[in-house]
Amino acid sequence: MGLLSRGPQHGYELKRAHDDRLPAGKPLAYGQVYATLARLERDGLVVSVGADKAGGPERTSYGLTDVGRRSLHEWLESVEPPAPFLGGVMFAKVVVALLAADRDTAERYLMSQREAHMARMRQLTQHKQQATSAAEAASADYTIAHLDADLRWMQQTMARVDALNEEITG
Repeated sequence: MGLLSRGPQHGYELKRAHDDRLPAGKPLAYGQVYATLARLERDGLVVSVGADKAGGPERTSYGLTDVGRRSLHEWLESVEPPAPFLGGVMFAKVVVALLAADRDTAERYLMSQREAHMARMRQLTQHKQQATSAAEAASADYTIAHLDADLRWMQQTMARVDALNEEITG
């Protein structure tokens, strides 16, 4: 809906705008764009405002409704809940490794995960250095900061693996 905030667009324009404005984000599939537009239209958040056939298949343009604008503004003003749950997939794998195998398996998992995180950080750092826009650099910074936090957690967990093993396997 945010991409429609500047005026009506058809699905192809929305996909291109998404991929251009969120350069390091996950690219949208055309099918996802049109399925989302259908849901938004069903829910009264967007409305078809016309069709264009300029040299190709007919393209329906969509625009925000008043309800859609209010919904967009509510979403923009809402705070994302910070990590609502303790743990995560990496923590779960450490616990299961200790339960199903042994401390060495948990340590190997943490070391392998650390290597994968470090490789991704190197890729993103290089990508950031070659970024052609502030949005691209900011997106890389966001992901690098999260990877860095994960790496700090892995280091702390490695230092606690014996205590975790004792506590979990009792």
